[in-house]
Amino acid sequence: MLAHRQQKLAIVLFIVVGAALAVGLLLVALNEGINVFYTPTEVSAGDVSQGQNFRVGGMVKTGSLVKDGLDGTEVNFLATDFCNDILVSFSGPLPDLFREGQGVVADGALNEDGVFRATQILAKHDENYMSAEVKASLDAAETETAEVCHQ
Repeated sequence: MLAHRQQKLAIVLFIVVGAALAVGLLLVALNEGINVFYTPTEVSAGDVSQGQNFRVGGMVKTGSLVKDGLDGTEVNFLATDFCNDILVSFSGPLPDLFREGQGVVADGALNEDGVFRATQILAKHDENYMSAEVKASLDAAETETAEVCHQ
């Protein structure tokens, strides 16, 4: 091969390898950044594997909030979609509007005991707001409650 053809081939190969590397890094970054939303019913049904990061949303079940620790920063509560409940454990400061009977979205993963260990808790900011995901899942659960929960 001539020297200039070898040089062109090397440049083309460098571009192809560089593009493949860039696409691979982009896919890895996107995969790590995806945070899927599940309802307590989906979690109870086993749709989520242990250790997988995801979001669970619903309502904080009335009477289920338990604060532990010296300063009350360790909390346990039940997140419900009015069909199934999931135990959520969180250590850290809670949002000011977090309370029983209110909507909640928690980021985290299931531990080996089946408890959702949250790394972040998000609470709605007023009576009129609920995340679209939580609203849709609660509406769906409400319409399906008679069919699914009472069978």
